[in-house]
Amino acid sequence: MDIPLGHRTRWTDSAWARGPAAALAGALPALAFPAPSWWWLAYAALVPWLLLVRTAATPRRAALYGWLGGAGFMLAVHHWLLPSLHVFILVLALLLGALWAPWGMLVRALLGGTPGPGRAAAALVLVPSGWLMVELVRSWEYLGGPWGLLGASQWPVPPALRLASLGGVWLLSLLIVAVNTALAGLLAVPTARRPAVAGLLVCALAGTAAWLWAPLPRPAGSVRIAVVQPGPGGTPSARLARSEALTAGLAGRGVRLVVWGESSLTQDPADHPALAARMAALSRRTGADLLVNTDAPRSDGSGISKSAVLIGPQGPTGQRYAKMRLVPFGEYIPARSVLGWATKVGKAAASDRRRGTRQVVLPVPAAGGLRIGPLVCFETAFPDMSRHLAGDGARLLVAQSSTATFQDSWAPAQHASLAALRAAETWRPMVHATLTGISAVYGPRGEPVGQRLGTDRSAAALYDVPLARGTSPYTRWGDWAVYGAVAALVAAGSVAAGRAVTSRPARGRR
Repeated sequence: MDIPLGHRTRWTDSAWARGPAAALAGALPALAFPAPSWWWLAYAALVPWLLLVRTAATPRRAALYGWLGGAGFMLAVHHWLLPSLHVFILVLALLLGALWAPWGMLVRALLGGTPGPGRAAAALVLVPSGWLMVELVRSWEYLGGPWGLLGASQWPVPPALRLASLGGVWLLSLLIVAVNTALAGLLAVPTARRPAVAGLLVCALAGTAAWLWAPLPRPAGSVRIAVVQPGPGGTPSARLARSEALTAGLAGRGVRLVVWGESSLTQDPADHPALAARMAALSRRTGADLLVNTDAPRSDGSGISKSAVLIGPQGPTGQRYAKMRLVPFGEYIPARSVLGWATKVGKAAASDRRRGTRQVVLPVPAAGGLRIGPLVCFETAFPDMSRHLAGDGARLLVAQSSTATFQDSWAPAQHASLAALRAAETWRPMVHATLTGISAVYGPRGEPVGQRLGTDRSAAALYDVPLARGTSPYTRWGDWAVYGAVAALVAAGSVAAGRAVTSRPARGRR
């Protein structure tokens, strides 16, 4: 039986029909990230979501579609957490998805109905700026951190990495959302086609100009680094034995620094002389300093911390870095007295790790005093941390990680890809060393160096890592793209408020 047109219209306009569609549309951009890494999809992946939101019947409905689309995006980007958090990942996705509700209202206000050229042009600036505010808020470490920033999907694209050196991942996100907004206007809003074409041309010209004229880092020699990846399986003691054997095989090969992954030691060498002696013997045998990572309680009773520890021929040098930004639920539970039940439905942290207090730049004696900036695990997702290390004089960024819990998911590839972006932003090469893969090294332009060690490898890999001189524009100028987005939104809000005030007397005279 045919359904009358009016009934079909009410059904397709209902939240029950459009809500799931919004969630699916919001999930689509996740395919731009590794493992699929369809980076090109990012430039059109938001269009279905934008078209759905702009035709929402009311602002409240637009907020709902923004919320559900944001929840779909967060769930898709973090779907590999499902085995650990179980149903709690759905709760987190819904909570974080609410950040997109105001963005949905903004999209409808600017693109809904039949916008004139002025409103359509404003959308090309304000819709990306609103998206960036969502990314900025959810980047707060206590909300989960900046995993899955849209600009990070462009890690394998050299022109995009050149743009990142100017304005960081934030500039890439702005550009991607601007292109999506222009495409949505081009497809669905006849009155917006001229501004949309102009916006696409501006984005293309900006990328071309950056590729042709953006400054580049100056070469400054190289240093031989080794990454030791013991591989999956085995007890901690067996993993330590494999790491020692792989490291010993590097003797006589000119290595200056050997990097082990996160939690490579379950005892702290500073508190266990026998372990410190074993590590020092490895340093003497290879002629290199060792950067290991401890996940162990300290003897002074200060708690468990994850620390990057530098070890030389005489043992621990005394220099270390304790991880500052911990993984929510993985390394601590926010408001444990309220949310502690998460340990009963998933693999949430049974106890809270101790948080470090400051970033540290470590000189490596075996490499002629080369200054390295250590990061641990998902700290590589925070652009400000690597930028501050570069500003403090680090010439090489070193990330120690372990995604063993998520070995067969998209997580290892997503995590490794962040190193390319951080290297390009700062003009500092980056070593991403893991216990079980993927380990990778990138040069100062974000270009891959040497082989990647996949999740099926147990190996020690050598890299002649190119060093660079100079300070990238992003390191020097910081998050100017974010400040510009804030200024655009404030200016637009002020204009709208002014119009609202001046329109009241006119209505009163009528």
